[in-house]
Parts: sequence; C-alpha cells; structure tokens
Amino acid sequence: MLSSCMTSTNQTANQSDSITQRVDSLLALMTIEEKVGQLNLYNGTWDFTGPVPADNNVQQKAENIRAGKVGAMLNVLTTAAIREAQEMAVENSRLGIPLLFGYDVVHGYRTMLPIPLAQASSWDANVALEGNKVAARESAAAGLNWVFSPMIDVSRDGRWGRIMESAGEDPFLSSIMAEAWIKGLQGDSLSDIETVAACAKHFAAYGYAEAGREYNSADISLQTLYNVVLPPFKAAVDAGAASFMNGFNDLSGVPVTASSLLQRDILKGQWGFKGFVVSDYNSIYELITHGYSPDSVTAALDAVTAGSDMDMESRIYENHLKTLIEEGKVPMSMLDDAAGRILRVKFQLGLFEDPYRYCNAEREKSTMLSDEHFTVARDAARKSIVLLKNEGNLLPLKPSQKIAVIGELASSNDIPLGSWRARATPNSAVSMLDGIEAATDASVSFAQGYQLTEGDRSFIYELNMAKPSTKGFAKARAIAAKADVVVLALGEDCFQSGEGRSQVDTGLKGNQEQLLKELLTVNPNVVVVLMNGRPLAIPEVLKNAPAVVEAWFGGSQAGHAIADVLYGAYNPSGKLPVSFPHHVGQEPIYYSHKNTGRPERNEMDKGLVFWSHYIDGPSDPLLPFGFGLSYSTFSYNGLAVVANQGGASVSIKVTNDSDISGRETVQLYIRDVYARETQPVKRLVDFIQVDIDGRQSVTVEFDLTEEQLGYFHTPAGDFYAEDGLFHIMVGGNSRDLMNQAVEVSF
Repeated sequence: MLSSCMTSTNQTANQSDSITQRVDSLLALMTIEEKVGQLNLYNGTWDFTGPVPADNNVQQKAENIRAGKVGAMLNVLTTAAIREAQEMAVENSRLGIPLLFGYDVVHGYRTMLPIPLAQASSWDANVALEGNKVAARESAAAGLNWVFSPMIDVSRDGRWGRIMESAGEDPFLSSIMAEAWIKGLQGDSLSDIETVAACAKHFAAYGYAEAGREYNSADISLQTLYNVVLPPFKAAVDAGAASFMNGFNDLSGVPVTASSLLQRDILKGQWGFKGFVVSDYNSIYELITHGYSPDSVTAALDAVTAGSDMDMESRIYENHLKTLIEEGKVPMSMLDDAAGRILRVKFQLGLFEDPYRYCNAEREKSTMLSDEHFTVARDAARKSIVLLKNEGNLLPLKPSQKIAVIGELASSNDIPLGSWRARATPNSAVSMLDGIEAATDASVSFAQGYQLTEGDRSFIYELNMAKPSTKGFAKARAIAAKADVVVLALGEDCFQSGEGRSQVDTGLKGNQEQLLKELLTVNPNVVVVLMNGRPLAIPEVLKNAPAVVEAWFGGSQAGHAIADVLYGAYNPSGKLPVSFPHHVGQEPIYYSHKNTGRPERNEMDKGLVFWSHYIDGPSDPLLPFGFGLSYSTFSYNGLAVVANQGGASVSIKVTNDSDISGRETVQLYIRDVYARETQPVKRLVDFIQVDIDGRQSVTVEFDLTEEQLGYFHTPAGDFYAEDGLFHIMVGGNSRDLMNQAVEVSF
C-alpha cells in the first residue's frame, strides 16, 4: 500500500512539474497583449453558430477572440456554439491558446439536484459529491469546462436571497460540503472528460451582507473572518479547487476585489493556492462605484495588485493593463503569475492536447437527463428532507388513506426546480401531486387553494406577488372535508430566493396561513410540506399543523422524493443547516452566538429588564440548527469524556427506541469556557451518521484534537488551543445536548 501511494504521489508531482514547464515555455513566447488577453473573460452575447452580428461591441469581441486577446467566455451554450467559439480562438490566434468556457451550474445543469441549502440538510457529503458528479458530467457533455460553483459563503441571515446557494450558518458543516462539492465537480483529475474546473465563491464574507440585502457591505471582525468565514474556503483549497471568485461586497472598507489581505496574503500566500482568481461580473469596474478607485485605470491597478487574476466582462484589464505594465506600475512578474495560473488550469483540463475534447454533440445528447441522473437526484432530494413535526404519528401515510392535495406549490412542475436552474427545462420537475399519485392507488383529489405569483415570475427587479384571494378556499375546504389526510404545500415561489432576491419578510406571503387554519376546521389531519429556499418564520404553522415537513426546492425528482418520505418508503434523516426564527426581526440568528455579559435573567436583575432579550418575543430560534425528526425515536445516554494530552476521547450510547430502523446524525459541540478571545456558547466540531435498527443501540465515539478545540487568534490569524475548561456536548441537534465539563492541557 505504501509503495503504491508513493508511486501515485510521484506521478502527481511529475505531472505538476511538467505543466509548470509547459506554462513557463508558453509564457516566454507570449506578447504582453496575449498575456493580458488570458485575463479577459467575455460574456457570450451572440449565437456563435451563426454569423457575427453587425454590432460594434460584438464585432470587437469577435476580433479580440481571433487575435488571442481573450482567455475565457461565459454563457456560451451547447457543444456546437462552444466549438465555434473555440475555433475562433484556436484557428485564428497566433499561438492557438484555447478558451475556458464557464457557466453558473449551481445545483445541476439539466438534471436539477436539490438546491445547495437543501443538500446541506442531508449532512451527508456523499449527497454533495454524487450530485455534483451529475452536474459535472452534464456540464462537460454540453461543452463546458468550468463552472461558477460551489458558493460556500457562510450565511446566517434568512433575508439574504442567496442563502439558498449556501450550506447554511455553520463553518464546519459548510467545509464538509465545500470539499464534497468540489471533488464531485473535479473528480480525481481535471483531465477526466467527465469533470470540470470548480470555482469557490465568493471570497469572502459575501454572506454577511448587512441587513441581508444583496450586494451590500459586510462589516465583520477579524475573529469572525478567521473562524467563521474562511474555513470553508480553506477546505476548498485543500480539495484542489481550480479557481476562486471574489465578490461584490466590501470587507472592512475594502472591496474584496481589491483586497490584498484576502487574495495575496491569505489565499495565495498562507494557503499556497495554485489556481486563479476571477472577479465577479463587472466587479473590477464597480471599484469606482464603491468609492474606492477614482477611475478605471486605478481600478485595474488596484485589482491586479490585490491578486484578482481574471476580469469578468468589465473590460478594465483589456483597456488599461498593458499601459500599466509599460509604465512600470505593474511588474511583468505579476502579469506572468496571473496568466500562468490561468494557463495551468487549461493544461490540467487537457485543452492544449485537444481544444475540442468537450465538444461532442452525440455525448451531449446521450448524457442529459439519464435515468441514472434521476436516481441520484431522487436520492439526494429525499435525504435532504427534514421532518419538523409529527404529532400523533400522522406520518407516514397509509396506502389506503384518501388524500387531499392542496396548494399551488403542490401541483407546480416548475417551482421545485429552484432558482439558479442552469439549463433545466421549465416545468420539467415531478410535482408533489405527481409523486403522491404515483405512490398510492387510493383516491387523490387536488385544489389550488391560493395563488402566490402572477405574470413573469422571474422578473428581475421584484417578484410579481399575486393579490391575496380566497376564491379557491371553498374547493380546498370541500375536498379536505372528504379526505382522510390533507397534504398542504406552503412556502415560496422559487424565484423569491436567489441572487438579487432579498426580502424584508421571511414569513409566508399571501394568505397561506389563513388557508391552513380554515382547513384545520374541517379536517385536523393536515400535513404541511414546505417548499422554500430560505429559513422561514413560521411559528403559526408549526403550532397549528400536526405534521410539518421541510422539503426545500428538491429539483427534478422532488415529487417522488417527497412521496417517498410521506409514505415511509424513506425514513426522513435530514437536519436543519440553518436556524429558523420565530420572526424576521430575529435575523441574523444562529446557534453559535456569544454568551455576552448578561445572557439571561439573574439575581442581580431583580425582575427588571436589564439582560439580553426581546420584550415582545423569544430570543431563541423557533427551530434550532441541526434539528430534524425521524419516524424512529432516538435517545442519548452515557456520555463519557476522558481528557488526554492535547484533546479528549468522547463516547455516547445512542438507542433507537422505536421498531423502525433509522439514521441519526450524532452531533458533537464544544465550548471553550474561558479564553483570551470570547468564544461561542457552542460550536460544531464533528458529526457522525449512524444507521440503527429498531430497539438497538450503538456506541458512537469521537476523538477530540487540538485542531477542533483551538481557534484562530487575532490579529494575525494564528491557530492554537488554550489550556482550560471545555464543555463537551453531544446530541441530535444544537439545542438538546448532553454536556460534560473537562479540563484539557495542550
């Protein structure tokens, strides 16, 4: 085994050395214009399978591609169009350097997987891995070789529309998912024709946009930066991410596109990142709008000096970088480094051996929407579903029960596809109604009940919400009264979440809650299935409905996956990756908050109000991070923690108290009780998923190390653990935990 590992390591090292030599040799042949060209990323603004339109801007773009002054393109779609664009570059330019072709493939290309936030609900790295293998396979078959994902911004504010693209509020869970998403896209080697180059985004702190408003500033401490924001990105580097994307936000007064701290010092310096950094769309030009760079020349200087290697569409490098180099304001070595990083990825992808290797029309036809891909999508969707409430064991449903399916969301074949749906065919998802009808031979009736949106649902500036109406309530009540069980779909239109879709209210829009209450008056057996892209404020739903299921936007096979869970073909095992608030006014809300000096009512307070709380509502979340029920019932006992030098061993007995076999995610949290920088009341450091047969027990063991017990210290970001008292907590969610204190020395 050791011999084969050494051989593999040597082969990888030799391949890397060979690519380095080829990059250096090519750079030696290139002019300044050609090197700058590698740093330009154009948007595909015309159909490459036809003649170039008589538009001055398009004509200039085409001329620059033929002259070797473009390094990559985005939004060029289909193998035929990509081949035409690649031929423009390879067949006409002096050195024939191939282009990269990128696209936003967030949770699938044609086959839609659950949205990333839903995938994180599985707490299963294999869900992320296998899902992104499907995404990579279809993307590569369509001619793409680069995708702008995964988004691994930690986000703790449900108002932010792009929380749906994230893995939620926790840096450890986000790191696990980041690694799996990247390995799913890139496989073992970028030379594999079924893989694509990944792009970890947005570096960094984009998920901390103030007020949850898209493109807003992020003003956070260095402690939060090092300990919460950066760990998933470090995991991305360790997983071999080929590229990074910076963001639209500023961080402590510096737009991240111009942040040397992030890009030069941390990413390329401390972490040794060998890939390249691409700007977000037009973000280099937006340095001017930020009020950071006074003009486009300075914006070019600021961005390239800070380590932003590729300019997405703003044309700033194209217009100014050559002059900056000739004037000596940007050293040639900096240009060589940026261009060399991009060329390295092209060599790794095998584009110099065959620029058209991704352009196989027959493979494109045969790969898309395969049964194998649908199987992966269905499995991912059902593992992402979270059971939030099941009063009186209303679920799973019985095959003989008459079902009333109610809600616009229930019959939609489009909304389950989610936002950021790449090239998914509209209305191609299996609806919840479709899934239930396929799962039972009993009577199934349907009523729309409410209408969420009208007109153009994807309108770019604001979602067209329908005016609340009760005209569909009568039919809904009528079929509910005749049914054994009502399955009511509530939530959001998928275009209520995603980029540019922040909200001031994270409750249910329209009169959905009113419909629920009216249905309960004619039938108490109501199962609410939530479809949404963010954590919702739903206290009344959770209070009144006897059963509640969080299904998110589950992708192409959403309806079948929901039916699998509702009818017990799959025992739900998902856990929330975000805290759900009682009210939007609690946002941002997250489990790993600080204790503060006045955390709760105490003797000093004497019944007054001088402690950290709200006077008109609870401080705690409605549903905590890590929460999720099962048709099985699990109990924890026998927590044992034994300190050792530099860590501790932890064991706990987990018992399935039901007759139903199930999967439990056993979560390990720690608290460093006294530290020179105050620490969270708890933070997740590990978890293990265990399958336990009915009436059986398993002993779950963890080995705590300095890496888990320590933290990054400011201002330098040094990592180490401090001797002292730690609380070790284990349980099924971040709230319901067994706790044992232990002294640990390092």
